[in-house]
Amino acid sequence: MKWTALSGVLRLLKRLPLSWSVRLGASLGWILWALSKKKVDEAERRCVRALQIGPTLARGIVRRSYMNLGRSVAEFAAVPGSGRSMRSLVHVHGEEYLREAMRRGCGVVFLSGHIGNWEFGAAVLAEAGYPMNAIGADQRDDRVTDLIINNRALCGVRTVSKGFDLKAAIRCLKSGEALAILIDQDVRDKGVVVPFLGIPASTPYGPAKIAEKLGCVILPSFMIRRGTSAEHDLHILPSPWKNGGPEPDESMEEAMTRCNDLISEYIRRFPDQWMWLYPRWASTTGE
Repeated sequence: MKWTALSGVLRLLKRLPLSWSVRLGASLGWILWALSKKKVDEAERRCVRALQIGPTLARGIVRRSYMNLGRSVAEFAAVPGSGRSMRSLVHVHGEEYLREAMRRGCGVVFLSGHIGNWEFGAAVLAEAGYPMNAIGADQRDDRVTDLIINNRALCGVRTVSKGFDLKAAIRCLKSGEALAILIDQDVRDKGVVVPFLGIPASTPYGPAKIAEKLGCVILPSFMIRRGTSAEHDLHILPSPWKNGGPEPDESMEEAMTRCNDLISEYIRRFPDQWMWLYPRWASTTGE
């Protein structure tokens, strides 16, 4: 039943003008927020604790976060395969850092989080001619996972695997390609515990370990929506390291703290564009 309803909504979003799709997505996000009291309350508590703000401010941030997620889903449903140019929607800043990193031929690891419309970041770079790969996101319903993979492919982005596949990630990086990875999810005992928005969080360190071994360049990048529109800014930042990746004598705790600090900075600047509904600190604080 849920899949049937979702499929119907996605078909509708593809047929509407993009501006209407984005408005409809925002409305659906608001409805989901209004109907998800338990999850919303949990998200508000995370927001209050992480940003050190009051519950009223947190409530507004979380509501707008749900609406941003609705807009992003609508865009990701409507744009791939439509013939629309990603460059007309996304303004890229810092592309010179990517060009310089690609010239090294050792692969590029894009590190980011669930902020703005993160899927569009890889898509606009693929359209510009960069060989883009992304780590797959395992959803509860395999049909949703396949939908994400197919829509990425329509944008020229290859999903290297369903879930994090170390061998697949290494293969594309050894070929001198780029790999986009979101590191703001709790990985329980498979990560290192370092601060995220000032709170200890289990953080995947695989990307930093791969970059250290292969000599890849790590580039933090963030997709930020312009207001409530369908226009976005992709900010590609220089690597936090002079040589592009962690130093041989640097611990993974130190390396991932650097990465988390950058993500935290952008979340603090644009809190209503981050996905507060996800339990980022589940294995450390239960939230």
